[in-house]
Amino acid sequence: MRTIFASAITDTVARLCIQANSQLPPDVAAALKRANRAEPWPLARETLELLQDNLDLARIRNLPICQDTGMACVFVELGQDVHIQGDFEQAIHQGVRQGYGEGYLRKSLVADPLRRVNTGDNTPATLTLRLVPGDKLTITVAPKGFGSENMSRLAMLRPADGVEGVKQFVVETVRLAGPNPCPPIILGVGVGGSFDKVAALAKHALLRPLDRPHPDPFYAALEQELLEKINSLGIGPQGFGGKTTCLGLAIEAAPTHVAGLPVAVNVSCHVTRRATAEL
Repeated sequence: MRTIFASAITDTVARLCIQANSQLPPDVAAALKRANRAEPWPLARETLELLQDNLDLARIRNLPICQDTGMACVFVELGQDVHIQGDFEQAIHQGVRQGYGEGYLRKSLVADPLRRVNTGDNTPATLTLRLVPGDKLTITVAPKGFGSENMSRLAMLRPADGVEGVKQFVVETVRLAGPNPCPPIILGVGVGGSFDKVAALAKHALLRPLDRPHPDPFYAALEQELLEKINSLGIGPQGFGGKTTCLGLAIEAAPTHVAGLPVAVNVSCHVTRRATAEL
């Protein structure tokens, strides 16, 4: 049994909050550069170049990539042979509190969805915990802005709708979103599970690097087909037209009931932020 102190978790989460908000993951940065080289529409290409300038300045000056520094979504893979010395959940929240304070990051959370009073420190974080074999603790902080989150959708399709129904729902989600989520976007798609599970699948799918296709050839082909359909919509960067509406998408699937076909699309903008550390 390996012991990890809560204070180490707090320090790690604080560091990841700042890192995720100021440095784009390498796979997303590379996808943007590839899109810029391949984009034929002049206005779209100019827009992509401006987005790249913004990313470069954020990295050099250690400033937030986006003014919306998001809700702190924290994903934890906890080894079964790890003992946490201290309050685990409070350590996560304290790390967010500390990181958003030290990094001068915008605090966007309200304590109650209807009374709308800001918590003042961007807590509580949303925590997703998975137990895994081993004695390691892996933490990923993925801040999620709501300009894109608000464009996300979930549907309980009929089994008879099949794969074509899923395709139509995903493409329609992007069409309806238009320029609102600050394209080029990245999509996490969940298929299967239950009403609550499919939304979690879609959010977790955003953690997979864009240069890593689904291990199942069926879903890898579906990801590529959807990407091509979406980029043929002509929305383009920031809605100015062109072929670069979506940089990539990832699908996560799970077993479901014979009478159901849940599908969810979690929309993220080109600043899909995440930072990971292992303790």
